[in-house]
Amino acid sequence: MEITPAAGGGQASPVAAGGQASKARRPRQIASWASLACVAVLLTACNSSTSSAASSPAGTPSTSAPTTGPTTPPSTPDTSAPVTGPTTPPSTPASSPSLAAAPTGAGTFLAAEQSLNGTLLHEPACGGFGCALSGDSTAFLFHMTWTTWSGREAVGTGSYKLDDCNPDCAGGHVYSVATVVTLSQPVKVCASSGPRWVWTHASFTFPGGLPKALQGQNAPTNPWTFSPLIAAAQQTCAS
Repeated sequence: MEITPAAGGGQASPVAAGGQASKARRPRQIASWASLACVAVLLTACNSSTSSAASSPAGTPSTSAPTTGPTTPPSTPDTSAPVTGPTTPPSTPASSPSLAAAPTGAGTFLAAEQSLNGTLLHEPACGGFGCALSGDSTAFLFHMTWTTWSGREAVGTGSYKLDDCNPDCAGGHVYSVATVVTLSQPVKVCASSGPRWVWTHASFTFPGGLPKALQGQNAPTNPWTFSPLIAAAQQTCAS
């Protein structure tokens, strides 16, 4: 026997109620699947970023990092820095007063009679009576030709006139002997007109030898140092 529901409304039939519940669960299931899809997309994106970061070597520096080291090599000097050293090379020596005061050929003389009060002779020909080498007029240079006259030495060829002082110098015989004389060891003479230099040493050679009267103990002094002249020259520069 089939029961028919009342027309005025009562409870829904079990069949109708089941249909409505099925329709209500479908939207919730669709929403759940949509949420799962979003989560999957997010996980995929995160995994991709992680993989990219992991694939880069740990020791590889970032190309965007600023350079902290100097752009110019440390060994490159700064050309804009002022030069503090001397402009003249150190190997170039300054003028030395001692070099400026060194004797020269033009400033060096033969002091006649070994006296600063006499005549200072420069490359003398020693004509006439000749050039006296001694204060007692017993030794003269005569007819001289100078091959060298520098600040170090003077070399000349001529005659050497010598008194044998026998029995005494006033009554002795004068010999003329061929000679080559070398003057050297100049000393400084200080004067108001400026310094000059005088020879203080003489050495002789005699190409033809010496006469018998001038041999042995009567031989002329050779070499000859003009000691009185040295003392007089030093005295001029002492004050």
